[in-house]
Amino acid sequence: MTYSYNRLWKLLIDRKMTKTEMRIAAGISTNILAKMGKDEPVAMESLAKVCVALGCTLDDIVEISGDNP
Repeated sequence: MTYSYNRLWKLLIDRKMTKTEMRIAAGISTNILAKMGKDEPVAMESLAKVCVALGCTLDDIVEISGDNP
């Protein structure tokens, strides 16, 4: 599977919010933010914290696509 957090980065730009501000508001670690920056999978709990902090849904911040056979 491939993960893309481009939707999150665009949302932050629209809200004029930095990644660090989002990280602090959501209460996630710098390691989680780094994984997201590399489009790596992160725990559902971390994604939920981001959604609560930003008042959005998972679909607003991450796009998951399956591997092509």
